[in-house]
Amino acid sequence: MSENAVKNDSALADTAAIGHDAAPDLKTETKNKIDPAKQNPMYHKKVVFVEDENDPVNADAVRGHLEVVGEREYSSTFYEKYIKRVIDVVLSVIGLIVFSPLLAVTAIAIKLDDPGPVIFRQKRISQGNGYFELMKFRSMRLDTPHNVPTHQLENPDMYLLRIGKLIRKLSIDELPQLLNIIKGSMSIVGPRPALWNQEFLIGERDRYGANDVRPGLTGLAQMSGRDELEIPVKAKLDGEYTAALKKSSLSGFLMDVRVFFGSILTVLKRDGVVEGRKDDAEDKTAEDESHEFVGSRQ
Repeated sequence: MSENAVKNDSALADTAAIGHDAAPDLKTETKNKIDPAKQNPMYHKKVVFVEDENDPVNADAVRGHLEVVGEREYSSTFYEKYIKRVIDVVLSVIGLIVFSPLLAVTAIAIKLDDPGPVIFRQKRISQGNGYFELMKFRSMRLDTPHNVPTHQLENPDMYLLRIGKLIRKLSIDELPQLLNIIKGSMSIVGPRPALWNQEFLIGERDRYGANDVRPGLTGLAQMSGRDELEIPVKAKLDGEYTAALKKSSLSGFLMDVRVFFGSILTVLKRDGVVEGRKDDAEDKTAEDESHEFVGSRQ
């Protein structure tokens, strides 16, 4: 086995067991940042996913691990580095102001329905394969079974908060990520941030250079199908988005406009959200973008 292989066993030593977004540990709740000592050892590295039947099954239901194949080199365009960043901050601030009544009502509804925190934090993959903590509204009860992703539950609806299904369908649970965007760890548009242990997805995205750019609140894959798409298809779409962003400032801007308005239509039509089990084949490849399991702050 390569010295650069990242095993799930070692990763589990640095974070809590995988569970739902139901039960954050208040004693370990921290600010939305990662301790440098616990940063991803593959930060700024190019990686590939190597299938290995001797490895544990990862969050993508695949046996294998990531290996480093070189240093990551990426130079952003003027649009990505400056204009896109300004647009991100301005739109996020406006969004927080405009949606403040909705944010307040959602927080109150969650608190009244079930005790515990309104917001939970989750370790995700950032630009360049680093780590950051993503924020979401909690949509499931504290007694939801842990260590099982939502799409693998036989009856996930029984664990949802009364407002849970609605905020997922309308993506209201994602609104706290506007704070992630303001802090610079995310963008309005970009590949949805992978869970820290979705090694197959991370490796597939690296094939297309999609981990070079900031993850987003919404992306081309979400506009095209959200939870219904298999990981290789999602990764290829993320690569298509990244290629446009890298090509030139104009192509990057036009792609962002396309994805931004296309995502709004997708949410309004409520397309592509998977709530429970469909069949075994889908469970093995599904990456539940909107309701995945919590990795770091349980």
